[in-house]
Order: sequence, then structure tokens, then C-alpha cells
Amino acid sequence: MTYRHPWLLLALFIFTATGAQAAGPLIGGARPLGAPASTAAGVGPSLFAGLEQGSLFAPLPERRRRNTASLPHRNTTTEAVYAEWIRELIAQAEAGAAGYDAVVYSATIKPPRRPTEMTLAEIYAWIDATPGQNHAIGRYQFIPVTLRRLVDHLGAPPATRFTPDVQNALADQLLREAGLSRLLSGEMRRTTFMNRLAAIWAGLPTSSGQSHYHGHAGNKATMSWARFEAEMAKFFPE
Repeated sequence: MTYRHPWLLLALFIFTATGAQAAGPLIGGARPLGAPASTAAGVGPSLFAGLEQGSLFAPLPERRRRNTASLPHRNTTTEAVYAEWIRELIAQAEAGAAGYDAVVYSATIKPPRRPTEMTLAEIYAWIDATPGQNHAIGRYQFIPVTLRRLVDHLGAPPATRFTPDVQNALADQLLREAGLSRLLSGEMRRTTFMNRLAAIWAGLPTSSGQSHYHGHAGNKATMSWARFEAEMAKFFPE
């Protein structure tokens, strides 16, 4: 078989050889969809960052089996989870069934509405308008001086409603002040932390078995030290 145009065959051979050298991977050098033409491949954040040495289809590591019946270890659980557990225990000693709408029983003049429906300014107004009585309020029975200090510390404006989330945030600050992070890191003993909690919440017992404020304004512990210790030991075994 003969070719009538040998120069055409030579040009085709040169074009094919040159294209083979210039060609790269079909995907590796492609520009991401939607990226500007000037964007270099591989520059900027990527959903696949960190996979340069591996593969999208590399074998998955063996999944750890979780024992849902046991409490999580301290080094795998956030401080917020422990705070939630402790708040629940405090609420049992302080508020009972009334929860976030609890008002101290001895208050002869109660707030005009449920605490969770009131703003901080309205709660302050109730406190100022009813001197001479106990004003502990909410799930964690904040007394006026503590409530004002915590609100100022967190920077909550007067129009803030006294919602469960707000009350939890205020209580979490007290847990931090009591040394929760030091307890979690092992720098503080459980008994020390428990006594610190009892110095904040009168319904909790100290290691003596009595409230830190026993006999003051009618305060007393509403749970035994044995129960308090047993519950805390579930969270913080030693």
C-alpha cells in the first residue's frame, strides 16, 4: 500500500508524539468545577485535604465497639457533658419537680409569672419590690447577689429571658468556679469538689453530712452524703 502524500503522514506522526509527551492524568490536573481559570490545581482548601498519601478507597480502620451501658471515660467526654450530669444532681437537691420555674418555698410574695417567662430585669424588679424575704429562684436556686454577679460576668442584657438555657449557662459558670476542669484533669479530688459544690448550693451536703449553711435561714441538706457520693462516684470514680 502506498501513500500519495508522505508529508501528511510525517506531520501526523510529529503531532501524535508531541501530544503524548504533553498529556497528563485525566483527573489529577483538572481544575475544580466552578473555580476560576487562574486557580492552580491543588491550591486552597479541599474536601480531600490530607489524602495525598492515601486513597479515597483505602480500607477503613476497624470500628470500635461502644459499650453504651457504661459511662464514658473522662478523656473522651467533653466538660459540657459532665456539667449536665452534675446540674441534674444539683437540681434534685435544690428545685425538685418545679425545675426551672422553682421559687424558694419561704418567699411569701412570689413572682408575678413563671421565672422562665420573665426577663432578668423583671426578676430584679421583683427582688427589689419584695425586701425582707428569700428570693432564691430557678432550677439552681440563684440568690440575688449570685444571680447579679453571674449575669454581669456573662454579659447578659437585662432584657434576656430567664430561660432554661440561660439558667444552665449561669450554673455552668459556678461549676467552673468550683473547679470542674481541675477535677476532670485529676488535679482535684472528688471529695474536695463535692464540698465546694456544697458551699455553693445549700441543698447539697458536705462530707460532714450537713449543709454548709445548716440552720442558716432554714437551710438544710436535702440528700444524704452517702447518696451524693454514690452519684458522683458514677461520674468520677477514684
